[in-house]
Amino acid sequence: MNEKKSIFSFEHAEDSSGFLLWQVTNLWQRKIKKALEIYDLTHSQYVLMASIHWLELHEKEVTQIVLSSHTKIDPMTTSTVLRTLEKKQYIMRKEHVTDTRAKTIQLTKKGSDIVKQAVVTVENFDRDFFSAIDNKKTFNAQLQKLIR
Repeated sequence: MNEKKSIFSFEHAEDSSGFLLWQVTNLWQRKIKKALEIYDLTHSQYVLMASIHWLELHEKEVTQIVLSSHTKIDPMTTSTVLRTLEKKQYIMRKEHVTDTRAKTIQLTKKGSDIVKQAVVTVENFDRDFFSAIDNKKTFNAQLQKLIR
């Protein structure tokens, strides 16, 4: 290390969990973006569509707030991405049965067909990308702790 006093608490950059997470996240996002190009979807669009499908499979009523909470994407960004998906005719919004301020969100046939293909691509990509991790169950449990 050079003569200047370091302001860092680590001797090596790779000892910083935050820096490592930053690097892995950027690498993963770059590669997932490339994997989704064939579907003309951004990663945010994919996450929202896959989450709508997931929530529908689990018989949840999907609203923007439910979707935002499920994905951890802020409500304004969720709204913006949903508008784009609606323009692409991948989703449709309907009046909520009991809450006049809310709308339910559903995949269209076109959106459902695309997301089903994209999920296979993303799951295969993730399986390959994370294959170097010895214990994925423990890894996922640790990530869940950070989310909470």
